[in-house]
Amino acid sequence: MSEITLPSATTAMGDLWVFGYGSLMWRPGFEFEERVPARLVGEHRALCVYSFVHRGTPEKPGLVLGLDRGGACRGIAFRVAEKNRIDVVAYLRAREQVTSVYREVMRSVWLENDARQRVSALTYVVDRGHAQYAGRLSLTEQHRHVLQGHGQSGANRDYVTATVKAIEAEGFRDTQLHRLATMLHGDAHALHAPPPAEDHENR
Repeated sequence: MSEITLPSATTAMGDLWVFGYGSLMWRPGFEFEERVPARLVGEHRALCVYSFVHRGTPEKPGLVLGLDRGGACRGIAFRVAEKNRIDVVAYLRAREQVTSVYREVMRSVWLENDARQRVSALTYVVDRGHAQYAGRLSLTEQHRHVLQGHGQSGANRDYVTATVKAIEAEGFRDTQLHRLATMLHGDAHALHAPPPAEDHENR
């Protein structure tokens, strides 16, 4: 599995590719020249990062996505013009590395375009040794953290919903995330449903 530790992202020549698999899919936040569906092999998308800042707090952690070991991940590759390379990397570091929970690496991704080419892309892989690494949580545990999570970037449930919509817009599904989104959708309906009739026999 090829991996290049940065600062190569800022010192290399030419355009920069960035691989997005979570919020970068629907809110990249930087200027790019091209946006292409892509696939990364060797890691999979997982809600495996406790969020202490963007979607939670240390007292009530939320959950955000990371790339964790094994499998493959479909996402989006963004091509950034060489002239914007340094600024975009600085932006991504400020956004993704608030608590240094990710390892910033260059990975091979396969573009799902007519050329089907392989490019080296900047991406963020979870650091399994970090205190915020959540590991493999059950769906029930994920649900609990997402419901409680609210941070500087808003509600954790909005993060999950937006990511699922972005995945669906690309024409595929992420089974675990879709199951969680269905549970969250049910919670939203429950909030607006009329209260159940009182059951006097079981009080």
